[in-house]
Amino acid sequence: MEAHPQLILMGQDIAEYGGAFKITEGLAATFGKDRVRNTPLCESAILGAALGLSLEGFKSMMEMQFADFVTCGFNQIVNNLAKIHYRWGQPADVVVRLPTGGGVGAGPFHSQSIEAWFTQVPGLKVVYPSNPADAKGLLIAAFNDPNPVLFFEHKALYRSVSGEVPEAPFEVPIGKARLVAEGSDISVITYGAGVHWTLEYMEAHPDIDIDLLDLRSLLPLDYEAIRDSVSRTGKVLVLHEATLTGGLGAEVAAWIGEHCFDLLDAPVLRCGSLDTPVPFRIELEQQFMARSRMGEAIGQLMAY
Repeated sequence: MEAHPQLILMGQDIAEYGGAFKITEGLAATFGKDRVRNTPLCESAILGAALGLSLEGFKSMMEMQFADFVTCGFNQIVNNLAKIHYRWGQPADVVVRLPTGGGVGAGPFHSQSIEAWFTQVPGLKVVYPSNPADAKGLLIAAFNDPNPVLFFEHKALYRSVSGEVPEAPFEVPIGKARLVAEGSDISVITYGAGVHWTLEYMEAHPDIDIDLLDLRSLLPLDYEAIRDSVSRTGKVLVLHEATLTGGLGAEVAAWIGEHCFDLLDAPVLRCGSLDTPVPFRIELEQQFMARSRMGEAIGQLMAY
């Protein structure tokens, strides 16, 4: 906000209260309520106002209180933000932050992983960091980008993951994956919480040499990094928390099958959550999650 004095933040309870997850806490006191604005409970109106600000030369950030509520603003995102530059050359300088994901017992209306809905929409950029440094670098890159960027933040990682973050401003390039660990047995291609599930599995199974690729950007995808990972192992698991059918893993797996078939030593496997609503009960939610089946999928690949 210091770098972009024309940047306006908007969302439900984001000013004095600091937002449902306290992400904007203190910003209203620092920058004033003209720049950190509470809004009514109307996602479509907030997104429309964000686009209107862009038409007047402002930047804007709109916070969905939960990613699930994006359905109330779906038309504004996919038909207005995403297409306005294509239609008449007008930038939509808007960042939409979406607290997403499960694992916190919040049930079916506050725990969905809906990022794949937007990866089929030309004109949008979709990012999904897994760690604090990438979160800062990608958020700065999103604010510096004049295009609409959807910025997914996993709710369960807010308070469970920590890491070193440089104080100075820096960008993580949108569209570039991160090689977390280089390996030779199996490639695990994932993002968000899946990165941490895989790291925990690797720690418990040091005998399996896993090549771990954190996509970070879901639109555009880093196809070069995906191909490099496939070439190192020949066996691929695409892992995500979203429900299996129609998830981003289907696109990644299809692209590998089409462009990297000669590198494969086994069928590409996908591991996603069950095709059901997210259960409230923690024990059922744990069974719902892809995490509960990733070990079986890795074992299947190792045995192939």
